[in-house]
Amino acid sequence: MTRPHRQLGLRLQRLRQQHGLTQAQLAQRLDLSPSYLNQIERNKRPITPAVQQRLRAMLGDTTGLFDSDDPAALIDPLQDTLLALGQPGVTAAELRALAGNLPQVAQALLDLHREHRALRERAAALELQVGSDPAAPTPALLPAGDQVRDYFNRLRNHFPELDDLAESLFTELGLVAGHTAPRLRQLLADRHGVLVEVGASPGHDKRDFDATARVLHLPDYLRPGQQAFQMAAQLALLEHAGLIDALIARAGFDDPERIAQGRIGLSNYFAGALVMPYGEFLRSAEESRYDIEWLAHRFGVGFEAVCHRLSTLQREGATGLPFFFMRVDRAGNVSKRHSSTDFHFSQVGGSCPLWIVYEAFNQPGRVLTQVARMPDGRRHFWIARQVSSGPVGHGQPRKTFAVSLGCDLRHAERLVYARGIDTRADNAVPIGPGCRTCEWSDCLQRAFPALPQLGAVAR
Repeated sequence: MTRPHRQLGLRLQRLRQQHGLTQAQLAQRLDLSPSYLNQIERNKRPITPAVQQRLRAMLGDTTGLFDSDDPAALIDPLQDTLLALGQPGVTAAELRALAGNLPQVAQALLDLHREHRALRERAAALELQVGSDPAAPTPALLPAGDQVRDYFNRLRNHFPELDDLAESLFTELGLVAGHTAPRLRQLLADRHGVLVEVGASPGHDKRDFDATARVLHLPDYLRPGQQAFQMAAQLALLEHAGLIDALIARAGFDDPERIAQGRIGLSNYFAGALVMPYGEFLRSAEESRYDIEWLAHRFGVGFEAVCHRLSTLQREGATGLPFFFMRVDRAGNVSKRHSSTDFHFSQVGGSCPLWIVYEAFNQPGRVLTQVARMPDGRRHFWIARQVSSGPVGHGQPRKTFAVSLGCDLRHAERLVYARGIDTRADNAVPIGPGCRTCEWSDCLQRAFPALPQLGAVAR
């Protein structure tokens, strides 16, 4: 039976654009005529079950297309957006009416607000260039790595195809969490003729694969769980290159730099999913109240790897807490940023010095906590800790970062780190995305004035 007519055209168009496809390209892959697809996107034709199946097979997670009809799913994002726009007086009943009666208009409002934030940051990036050498080349506003991370975040940092493959392999091999390295070493040898050698590394790479000699070199400072992660990432490139390339093509990446960054990100995603398989990891996270250090011990990996994995738990019907994950250096540069929910990451350097992640450098080894409030009124619960990697020994160069994991304040009670902490919203520390784009007008730590068009808010 043909699916009843529903207002899905705009969502299908948006999903197509997120995957970098033209209307003609999507029509060809779905075995439809371009005119038929055009009519679907204009809500003139229904989406038949056969077309739905082809869409899922090609695009993977189509939750945002078919399963987001509950207006309640739009209410919280709408409320956050209207608060950010200085409209706090809209009632819950009005939000329900907007989401229920005009869902496409509600979604368009959310999309426009996201575009507005992106344009604000681009303006800030341009302003940073004022006064620089006019003869110097203009840097790209959005580097390849940021474009890839933005693609991950648009998909809520979740790739069900890779998660399912990794979990199936974990079961097939009879792997035991925290003790996967020996079996993966044997698997690389048996299936691919690859020898894993662990020894002193002259460079800073955690993995170096010699395709000609069929040797995977790993540095000796990696713990067994970290070695397993690197072996799993190499296994992904050897066994699932076709799927990884299809996901990259779906994103619309066509230049060598973004393709390379995409392969790294997706192979690392598979590695995390194999070493920390979805079902077992989620159960352990819930049972421990998201105790990161305990999870790191349980699965034999590092603190940062657990934080990253926690930001990916968005499987339909079995979701974890919606986390945001960031990694910064002492200079304020954000080298990793992932989110399973709608959180605005600054792409302009120099994040807020009041944010707890920077205090982590002063208290190495400790897990710090913070209740924070953004200029748009949203309140978050953050944890942060310093991490380091590299050769062990006196005088050896090591990389040092601070990682931070955050969630909406309403979820804080589910975290072991909130025990005994006053998480009332009125105790939140006001922080911002960086001085150039922050609207707090009376911050004692402000280093630069905000862009004039942003307007200021009183704390």
